[in-house]
Amino acid sequence: MPEAESIQLTSFSHGAGCGCKISPQILDTILKSDTPKKNYPFLLVGNESRDDAAVFDWQNGEAVISTTDFFMPIVDDPFDFGKIAATNAISDIYAMGGTPLMAIAILGWPIDKLAPEIAAQVLEGGRAACAEAGIPLAGGHSIDSPEPIFGLAVTGKVKKEHLKQNDQANENCLLYLTKPLGVGILSTAQKRGILSPEDLAISVKQMSTLNAFGEKLGPLTYVKSLTDVTGFGLMGHLVEMCDGSGVSARIDFDALPILGNLSTYLDQKCFPGGTQRNWASYGHRVQEGISENQRLIGADPQTSGGLLIAIEKEHQSEFEIFAHGHGFDLKPIGFTMTQQEKAIYLS
Repeated sequence: MPEAESIQLTSFSHGAGCGCKISPQILDTILKSDTPKKNYPFLLVGNESRDDAAVFDWQNGEAVISTTDFFMPIVDDPFDFGKIAATNAISDIYAMGGTPLMAIAILGWPIDKLAPEIAAQVLEGGRAACAEAGIPLAGGHSIDSPEPIFGLAVTGKVKKEHLKQNDQANENCLLYLTKPLGVGILSTAQKRGILSPEDLAISVKQMSTLNAFGEKLGPLTYVKSLTDVTGFGLMGHLVEMCDGSGVSARIDFDALPILGNLSTYLDQKCFPGGTQRNWASYGHRVQEGISENQRLIGADPQTSGGLLIAIEKEHQSEFEIFAHGHGFDLKPIGFTMTQQEKAIYLS
């Protein structure tokens, strides 16, 4: 079996990170059910709105948040893979305005191909992310699987009045994004062996950075809607926000934060297969006539991507000052408007 120092972990999987996600179109088919729907009065958020986590009312002013997320390697280094996967899973708690409490691990490992010591390094990366979030990695479950898989099930809490959802935007909200786009493109470049060490380091650092800012957004009443941008890409998660909220959005593509050097890799036709699956699912919901690069960046599957935030327009200055105080230099990437034929329009 290969040693940790010599492996290319991404070569053992057919997908990478959140690019492994099943497309929204196929997911609709999978989630379709003929089972009579029961009413659970204390389930505040289920899967109807495709939100980031489920939320259950404790009936004491607080609610418990429950989520899970896992995927196949997006980087070759086992520790980095574990930390990125754990960071991505914990993000679902922050995207509801909540506080993470604990996590349990989900591990699938090809024991006949990869040494258990390598899996141990993956778990160490997961523990490191949990430690940064201030929570224990309290247990988990593992199986022998054909491809390496790692992620977490995470439990969190939130005051009911601080709960943020992905379907509560109003017309005339300003939209913000806290992390640059493009990690799906860079991860594909890595699998092809053409990613520069500098771009790899930038990508790993971004994907390993917790979205803890979401917890700070919970008490802000003018933050109307919140979600994290992951495998469906910016446009896919924005379509979900728009459809759930009954609005449309106009995006200023030039205002989008984008990782540097993307054009270098796009010129080499370097983009993940998940981009095409995403676009096939929701491209008809986006204004016609956009450029190929706009499509490839807007539908690029993000792993441990940033928070997509919708705020009341009149609080722009207040919000940007607040964000700056937490280390973010944020400017609007667009705004919501009255629902129209398409969900998304580009300036």
